Amino acid sequence: MALILVCCKCQFPPSCHLDCIPHRAGNGDSPNECLPSVCRLELEMNSDLKAQLRELNITAAREIEVGGGRKAIIIFVPVPQLKSFQKIQVRLVRELEKKFSGKHVVFIAQRRILPKPIRKSRTKNKQKRPRSRSLTAVHDAILEDLVFPSEIVGKRIRVKLDGSRLIKVHLDKAQQNNVEHKVETFSGVYKKLTGKDVNFEFPEFQL
Repeated sequence: MALILVCCKCQFPPSCHLDCIPHRAGNGDSPNECLPSVCRLELEMNSDLKAQLRELNITAAREIEVGGGRKAIIIFVPVPQLKSFQKIQVRLVRELEKKFSGKHVVFIAQRRILPKPIRKSRTKNKQKRPRSRSLTAVHDAILEDLVFPSEIVGKRIRVKLDGSRLIKVHLDKAQQNNVEHKVETFSGVYKKLTGKDVNFEFPEFQL
């Protein structure tokens, strides 16, 4: 049997139109287009993977260019279901990349950034903005989602003479063989979503 992974926005792909994709439009990319082949994806999988996917949904999917003529597919999932996706993510990504002819597939939780309250609005809105909804926290969380199953073990920010910033992310050396071939994709996806430049490294720490 084939498992159908549907978009939880519409439940009836591919005729869905999404309006909540956290994507910086540019280079011909439209933030309001859904990827029909991801919203309705038939996968031939073993029975245990089907059972785990039965209750999971996606909120959006985007195919973007990440440089060098390469393309990647970003699949956005609900934050409460992220851990469930990550339990099967390695196997699921392997099957999806076969389905899409080797295009890299990444899973990212769909988070919402709340604006920083201004002085005039503080009296009207008594509820404080959670730190998890701040721009910095959301961008950090996107990085962690991107590199899974590897872990971020360090981070440095390099400020250039022109004022631009480059984020250098140190990844777990033990996962280098599993994710090194995707670091350029990670950089391209992060640039598309946040507008920030990032490089990934696998440093060897000596005690």
